[in-house]
Amino acid sequence: MPQATSTQSPAVHRAGTNMRPSPEGIATASFLVEPLVESSEDGGLTAMRCALEPGVMTRWHTHPHGQILYVLSGVGLAERFGGPTEELYAGDCISFAPNERHRHGATPENAFSYISIQAAQDGSAVTWLEE
Repeated sequence: MPQATSTQSPAVHRAGTNMRPSPEGIATASFLVEPLVESSEDGGLTAMRCALEPGVMTRWHTHPHGQILYVLSGVGLAERFGGPTEELYAGDCISFAPNERHRHGATPENAFSYISIQAAQDGSAVTWLEE
């Protein structure tokens, strides 16, 4: 059987080592973001873990190649523009189509954490819209 010849070490991200506040103005309040994978190349994936306190909701936004949210803990809300609001629980996974206007956040009573996965186009993986 052939042996692997790569001398690169696998990239290991240690949980909690890169937590930072969300950018200002993208939600009703700041929340914690932990980048897991970052790319600005077209089609390059970005992934992050987000932790929102009760009642924190993002602004409406879109992703050029869509988005996947995997819920880690708490109870969250997701809303597609013009559609119903969905409650999300630990273990749930929701996806949004490319350029679909949506928002998500924590219920008023519960914190909410999730992993988001999205791909970049023209150097960005998200377009923030109105509050």
